[in-house]
Amino acid sequence: MVYRDFSLAGVKNEFGLTLDESHNLFADIKPVLPSATFKTLLSDYIPLATSISTEKARSEFLIAPVLAEVRRLLNNQISLFSGNEFNVDAERGLHGFCDYIISGSKEQLFITAPVTIV
Repeated sequence: MVYRDFSLAGVKNEFGLTLDESHNLFADIKPVLPSATFKTLLSDYIPLATSISTEKARSEFLIAPVLAEVRRLLNNQISLFSGNEFNVDAERGLHGFCDYIISGSKEQLFITAPVTIV
């Protein structure tokens, strides 16, 4: 199984995870203002992405700009990867190409832990 074949229920079962929906993980996060550039991009890109109506269009015109804005807001202290192969454990299905990977490292040349797959 590759990443795109996982579901939340499948991951919970396969890896013995426990979901805790009783806490708001982001309750203490203060809102931030997006840049004027980001607002302008989205005002152009949202209608385009929705009229093209494909996953690739949503990825390019909506998700990538949002992730880039997050990186900017975090003063480039995280790294972003798009379409990279990320083979962690093939026997458990953790292999293949990911649409996006966010790393807690600011190193951009290589994927470095900790990572979040988007």
